[in-house]
Amino acid sequence: MNRKRFLQTTSIITGGLILSDVTGCRSSQKVEMKNEHLSNWAGNLQYSTNNVYYPKTVEEVQEVVKRCNKVKALGSKHSFNTIANSKDNFISLSDLNKVVSLDKANNTITIESGTRYGDFAPYLDQHGYALENLASLPHITVAGATATGTHGSGVTHGNLSSQVAAIEFVNAKGDVINLSKKDGDKFYGAIVNLGAVGIVTKATLNVIPTFKMKQVVYMNMPMSALKDHFADVESKGYSVSLFTTWANKNINEVWVKSVANDNDSPAPHELFGATLATKNMHPVQEQSAENTTDQMGVPGTWYERMPHFKMGFKPSTGKELQAEFFVPIEHAYDAIMAVETLNEKITPHLFITEIRTIKADDLWMSPCYKQTSVAIHFTFKQETDAVMQLLPLIEQQLMPFNVKPHWAKLFTLDPKILQSRYQKLADFKQLVAEYDPEGKFRNDFLEKNLY
Repeated sequence: MNRKRFLQTTSIITGGLILSDVTGCRSSQKVEMKNEHLSNWAGNLQYSTNNVYYPKTVEEVQEVVKRCNKVKALGSKHSFNTIANSKDNFISLSDLNKVVSLDKANNTITIESGTRYGDFAPYLDQHGYALENLASLPHITVAGATATGTHGSGVTHGNLSSQVAAIEFVNAKGDVINLSKKDGDKFYGAIVNLGAVGIVTKATLNVIPTFKMKQVVYMNMPMSALKDHFADVESKGYSVSLFTTWANKNINEVWVKSVANDNDSPAPHELFGATLATKNMHPVQEQSAENTTDQMGVPGTWYERMPHFKMGFKPSTGKELQAEFFVPIEHAYDAIMAVETLNEKITPHLFITEIRTIKADDLWMSPCYKQTSVAIHFTFKQETDAVMQLLPLIEQQLMPFNVKPHWAKLFTLDPKILQSRYQKLADFKQLVAEYDPEGKFRNDFLEKNLY
């Protein structure tokens, strides 16, 4: 048996407590390492290394970073592309999952980066606080969501990254870096960091007073209603999502989430041609609503209504593919109708499309940088070949509208076009060079799309 094979076998036999040269890391006994085959949440992506380290403290993260030549952070594994992939080593954030502090004087909460939103939302509520926004899935981690500009919905609410007040990460030297808004440009460059500046270990998020929400669903709105009333529809709630299969120029469902007050009137029976649903709905009408958050105008805590799916259930459809594209809000109707021209090609391979709005922000690599946006999200069936042929067609239809893809979902946009969409890209690359001058945190995705 050769040395490489011996070390691999030994690592498995011992339960993975060895950091060996074969992983590109110098030996240590301090941090748990497992040799395990991993895939992403939906199963469409098999990660390119089995070397996974499980630090339980910031000091252990530093230990691994210092000893590894190449390494990437791994969160909830909800990315559909290779943005978080590594051929060398992973640092799992799963054991960095605790609330660090709640600062009532400054209205912030500090959590470890591997914490999932659904895990600490009840704690916040119990102490009288809420987050301004949540994604449709509460299952994702803070580090992954903020690093990729992931979002919820609401034209007056920014993406999850915009809630960050301060961030802590370990740079390529193994030093702990802390940034907040007082650090100016560096802060705005490091939040939507695409995993390029280091391993995020803590995040401080702004919080607001807790509140109750309710949601109702309207069925079958003619797409033509959006031509003159898109802004009106989006203003009907705290958060509004449009769901369509692109068949028959129809919006299948309109989910309206609102702040609940004691003296609220019942929801109107009609909304621009759509009628109020008489039972709880799943965004994909054929599927059971058991795992969706309660509707029918029944009030609930903010974290039980703002997401579409309950924390304790399988999120979304499960075995699927996702893509998402952002365009400026002023082009909303034209962009939607441009995609609609592909309806016969899209619908057979689609579970559902969700259309949402997101407020502009100041974060350099956010798709919503200085631009309030409409996001057109596709949940496809897991038919990879067909979907990868569809994406260039969708991107081409959206090209006149300065389209940007979601960083962690599937896209085929030419890297030069993608780079041209980010006016702060040169500054971001300079920031990355400061914290990772030799590319310890780079991978093939970053090399292709940023360099």
